[in-house]
Amino acid sequence: MRDPMNHIERFSYNHPHFGIPNLMRYIAIANVAFWIMGAINPVFMSYLYFDPYLILHGQIWRIVSFILIPPSTGLLALLVIYFYYWIGNTLEQYWGTPQFNIYFFSGVIFTIIYGFVIYFTTGMGTRLSSEYIYLSMFFSFATLFPNLEVLFMFILPVKMKYLAVFDAIFFVFGVFSSSFPENLLPVIAVLNYFIFCGASLFRQVAPMRASKNAVNFRKESRRIKQEEKHKLYNHKCEVCGKTDTDYPNLEFRYCSKCHGYHCFCEEHINNHIHFTE
Repeated sequence: MRDPMNHIERFSYNHPHFGIPNLMRYIAIANVAFWIMGAINPVFMSYLYFDPYLILHGQIWRIVSFILIPPSTGLLALLVIYFYYWIGNTLEQYWGTPQFNIYFFSGVIFTIIYGFVIYFTTGMGTRLSSEYIYLSMFFSFATLFPNLEVLFMFILPVKMKYLAVFDAIFFVFGVFSSSFPENLLPVIAVLNYFIFCGASLFRQVAPMRASKNAVNFRKESRRIKQEEKHKLYNHKCEVCGKTDTDYPNLEFRYCSKCHGYHCFCEEHINNHIHFTE
């Protein structure tokens, strides 16, 4: 069975205009607007939560509005909104607009499916917000940029990976301390994290358990450069070694995030470790 990320990356590559550019900007603006309206009239927020019973009885806007509920309350909400805007904007720049949109809305869809499944199987009307969707986004950011430092409480510099571990402890505690089926929501809501970043997390947690098929990029780079002296071609993938001579219908591109000029085939342009020197 192929890694679902291969399909997602291929779809994103073939549909570069898919999705909403600067998605988190619009979500952050809506967060601030709803935060202001909630501060004026606290009852307003009760009309935004995802509730299967009320949706099936005509309040269909709740399918979308729960995404826009501010991720915190009080004045702290403004700081949290900016924090998630920064995280989402960075992920979009890293992944590209199509892939980030797929990531964000897959979390939304998983949450909606959970809400309706629980309602139809137990009859319980569950009020849901976007809390775990944002948490999933934070986990992805910390996995991709583990050593990036942020100023905790504007004073103490802390690496993202340590903040993620701290949040993960509370996440796991919430799963085991909550009753069934409420404890399934956090797991369902962060499925997109495991789909998108599961491989990266595994490499960080168990770096010594490398797969037999893992590529030693430095070694492969030296091997490919040696082969270049003996074979004529215009482009060669730094990962798999395919050339435009052997595969004339295969598309090759240069990675803008790698140090220097490194060419990759269409299968590995979005699936490789970037060269840093």
